[in-house]
Amino acid sequence: MNKSNALTLWIFICLAAGLVAGISLNFIYPAAPDGTTHATLAGILEYVTLVTDIFLRLIKMIIAPLVFATLVVGVAKLGDLKSVGRIGGKTLLWFFSASFVSLLLGCLLVNLFQPGVAMGLELPPADAATGIDKAAMSLKGFLTHIFPKSIVEAMAGNEILQIVVFSLFFGAATAAVGERGEPVIKLLDGVGHIMLKVTSMVMYVAPLAVFAAITNMVSKKGLSILDDYAVFILEFYFGLLLLWGILLFAGWLLIKKRITTLVRRLREPLTVAFSTASSEAVFPKLLEELERFGCRNRIVSFVLPLGYSFNLDGSMMYMTFASLFIAQSYGIPMDIGTQLSMLLVLMVTSKGIAGVPRASLVVIAGTLAQFNIPEAGLLLLLGIDHILDMGRSATNVIGNAVAAVAVSKWEKALD
Repeated sequence: MNKSNALTLWIFICLAAGLVAGISLNFIYPAAPDGTTHATLAGILEYVTLVTDIFLRLIKMIIAPLVFATLVVGVAKLGDLKSVGRIGGKTLLWFFSASFVSLLLGCLLVNLFQPGVAMGLELPPADAATGIDKAAMSLKGFLTHIFPKSIVEAMAGNEILQIVVFSLFFGAATAAVGERGEPVIKLLDGVGHIMLKVTSMVMYVAPLAVFAAITNMVSKKGLSILDDYAVFILEFYFGLLLLWGILLFAGWLLIKKRITTLVRRLREPLTVAFSTASSEAVFPKLLEELERFGCRNRIVSFVLPLGYSFNLDGSMMYMTFASLFIAQSYGIPMDIGTQLSMLLVLMVTSKGIAGVPRASLVVIAGTLAQFNIPEAGLLLLLGIDHILDMGRSATNVIGNAVAAVAVSKWEKALD
């Protein structure tokens, strides 16, 4: 058994162990009648979740230097701005097509299943608070946010989209100065490989992080949380499976039987993304696995960072699914035209917010207000958001992997 397979096996073992530990702790320290976590359990979990927090912080410390180094080298190796524009155009075409399909699928399924109708809730007060800030809805705000006022600030905040913009300029300029830029390219190429080695070291903590994350969730909520929203959860995960099928079928059209090899390469990133509910946590590992699959570095280091801002397919589907679910729960009718308008609004406002905590909820909160849907409806989903986030994070990984393979194939850069 090679190291990759052994690590995947340990992740699955720790996932199962986390379920057992969580159920045991929930049984020993049940929540109070008002839902408050038992004081002793809260003290235990404070130390258990420390492992997950450390793992995610270690991953986040890698992302900014890795994105900068690999993207600058990738752009510089492309040679000229014409190549950058051509590949960038193909990449964005795929991203927006995949985003539209994901949003439309969520819209179709929520209309088919109508999971919110059974809720039959009364409209809450207009000033009911959710505790979640709204996303900025203006086009001006979105465009301004793309461009960094300080690359140091962008890296400190892991603002991937801003780092991407600076890296594009830096990489193009490095290529333009010719021989003088070659030492910089060699230096950053070395930095990229060093950060990938750091990634392989950090991944040894992944099984423990998975154990801690699952133990924390199950011990607090128990398995009863699945009973309360079982139908909604099952319908949403059915939608994610359909989306996986669409994405992998698109990949099969391009690379035929090699799609099974790609899926095998993604086992470890998918498991970690699902367990930790963070697609960002597997960015470095995903980059490494796609290069091993055959995607050339100059393409994958260009496509993948953009994908983490523009191509979050699982999150996209969830946004329409959740928004229309809330409207159904309050009995608010929405005709096809209004639903399509919501879909287009989400297409724009969801871009570039990958680094925002609970990013999908932030965007949904802003979108609901635009269509006179009570924002307090988000409280319906907060209890199960972590469970839903696990599935959509894994789907984001699949979507970005297929996108990188597709662009590599179009550019004849797939070995």
